[in-house]
Amino acid sequence: MSNRSSALAAAAALFDDGRFQAVLARRVACPTESQEPAQAPQLLAYLQHELLPALQALGFEGRLLDNPVAGGSPFLVARRQEPQAAFTVLSYGHGDVVRGHAAQWREGLQPWQLQAEGDRLYGRGTADNKGQHTINLMALAEVLAARGGRLGYNLTLLFEMGEETGSIGLRELCEQQRTLLAADLFLASDGPRVSAQRPTLFLGSRGGFNFDLTIALRPAGHHSGNWGGLLRNPGVRLAHAIASLVDARGRICVPGLLPDSLPDNVRQALRSIEVGGGPADPVIDADWGEPGLTPAERVFGSNTLEVLAFKTGNPEAPVNAIPGRAQAHCQIRYVVGSDDTHFLPILRQHLDAHGFTDVVVTPSGPLMEATRLNPDDAWVHWAMASIERSTGQPPALLPNLGGTLPNDVFAHTLGLPTLWVPHSHPACAQHAPDEHLLGSVARQALQLMAGLFWDLGEPAAREAAWATR
Repeated sequence: MSNRSSALAAAAALFDDGRFQAVLARRVACPTESQEPAQAPQLLAYLQHELLPALQALGFEGRLLDNPVAGGSPFLVARRQEPQAAFTVLSYGHGDVVRGHAAQWREGLQPWQLQAEGDRLYGRGTADNKGQHTINLMALAEVLAARGGRLGYNLTLLFEMGEETGSIGLRELCEQQRTLLAADLFLASDGPRVSAQRPTLFLGSRGGFNFDLTIALRPAGHHSGNWGGLLRNPGVRLAHAIASLVDARGRICVPGLLPDSLPDNVRQALRSIEVGGGPADPVIDADWGEPGLTPAERVFGSNTLEVLAFKTGNPEAPVNAIPGRAQAHCQIRYVVGSDDTHFLPILRQHLDAHGFTDVVVTPSGPLMEATRLNPDDAWVHWAMASIERSTGQPPALLPNLGGTLPNDVFAHTLGLPTLWVPHSHPACAQHAPDEHLLGSVARQALQLMAGLFWDLGEPAAREAAWATR
């Protein structure tokens, strides 16, 4: 058995003998709810007492960093440097989780207690993100042991505790600490695979632009019998304004809100991707979204405009009155090649041109930029080959995730090629009650991450590093 094979076998043994589950149980037991201000001490404790000692045992020098933004959660940066290392890898994870919502979990399950049922490991954070960074760190430990304590490259780890509240301060920290975080490659784990059975590599994420559409015509409602037919109805007006932006089949009607193209290598990568089909997945509407695109191209290769909430009057207790205002909360998910810096003026110009000058457009939260590493990048070919060698099956290649991660901070602010290897699956109940990680996926992920960490020390990785400098 080769040393690489030994490392992968040792990584699988972490799951088989229960060591992985024991570490994950301890971490799940930490109620690191970043959406709850009262849990701020837990956020600091997770970095200081859970992650930092584990990293120091692997030869990392770590330190806690205050958030550059007042009120933001802390960060941990840990570095492991070797003499004559060929290059540096930056990795990332987050230890915060969404609210536990304990009362909503199925009987017998609790958010802060790891519970195994068949192939499922239940607990808040098992999928997002404690299970994922625990897999990576434990796989790394086995590679270090198999290589006699040397990797052949430098490794920097960045952990935040505010991802679930929008990664406040992450961009500012990376801008301030460019030297500390300088690297040749970014490699991390978050988000779901395309399916539980198929290892996945994704190279970025769709961007996100949230905005509100508001019509405020009067301070109060007026009796519909006395004033109906005489007063503009803001709900009707707003419904037609939205219909001018996106049609009855979900097609965006504003050319400026669409990407300029779907590159051939992105289309090629998406040909083998099947979306949905899992036991808990909704049935895809075949006639919804941008025409002429496959389901994979619609969610990974194009833009969508969604209405997330719409309110006029009092839906809970309607009255016979024409409401005075209407409001919709909308979102554009978009890919590289979109004119994201001009979304707001494009919307304004379109609404004015269609007679909706009474509709106010307001951004809601910061713009999250779209990112996508070129699928032909040398690092992509290296990672695909490594994962296939470890698992015996070709991984799915997603040019970008359908959702949004703070990948623009690493791709744009730090200027790094970005590789993401997710360890959860689409039906993991992320952010919902009964969140879980699949044991079968965790076991395979321990092996494929051991393979990646091993292969980073091999000549092919050094060649990829030189090719992309």
